[in-house]
Amino acid sequence: MEIAFWLVIIFIVLYEPIVGYFDFQKFKIDVKTKDKARINYYIHSMIGLWIPTIFILLLVAFTDLTFTNIGLTMPMINTEELGPIITYATFGVALLYLLGILYYLIGYHYSSKIRNKFLQAKEKEWDKVEFSEILPATKKEKTLWSYVSITAGVTEEIIYRGFLIFALGFLFPNFPIWINIMLASLLFGLAHTYQGFLTGVVRTTIFGMLFSILYIGLGSILPLIVFHFLIDYFAKLGEKELKNQ
Repeated sequence: MEIAFWLVIIFIVLYEPIVGYFDFQKFKIDVKTKDKARINYYIHSMIGLWIPTIFILLLVAFTDLTFTNIGLTMPMINTEELGPIITYATFGVALLYLLGILYYLIGYHYSSKIRNKFLQAKEKEWDKVEFSEILPATKKEKTLWSYVSITAGVTEEIIYRGFLIFALGFLFPNFPIWINIMLASLLFGLAHTYQGFLTGVVRTTIFGMLFSILYIGLGSILPLIVFHFLIDYFAKLGEKELKNQ
């Protein structure tokens, strides 16, 4: 099982940060001339995420690794690992962020005031986004983006939270839990190198820390899968309107 763990970690280190980066650079060229560039990129991205995830699930099926080990279990609050202050403070931050997402998700569809406010805020950030080409514009792309969001929510939580934190603890039993959280979060950030250093690596590493603490505090990735999906799904709101301006 140790060899299998290393294989997954090597894949995590090499595929998304390196192969994923150059794949995105190619996509940025293709999207200017090829109609199905986004759709092909979405499909390719989903395959790249499901390959290691399926391998991890096969480890669960054929080794001593269990669903509980990788966080696929019912949540139960645990403050012993990180302490009640950090655990509950992180719960509070996550709850506020979630409420903000739900507010705009619902308001975008049912309130013209909220919709206009959201579009104005997003327009200000539009030029700063280094990966705007990836966001969907057509109806078909938006539909497929929903599947990309679901895939990211499921696979990235299994890979970077459930599996990776357990694997690091298994391979390096003397490491404090905070080291494992930082390493898993950094690898999660590096997987988004294609989005740029600040927006991709730094921002995503911080989100990885937040999600890792939530995982340790809940003992389950199931709520995180839903949370992760909502964040990625939220990204597509307003893109068509902004691109048509």
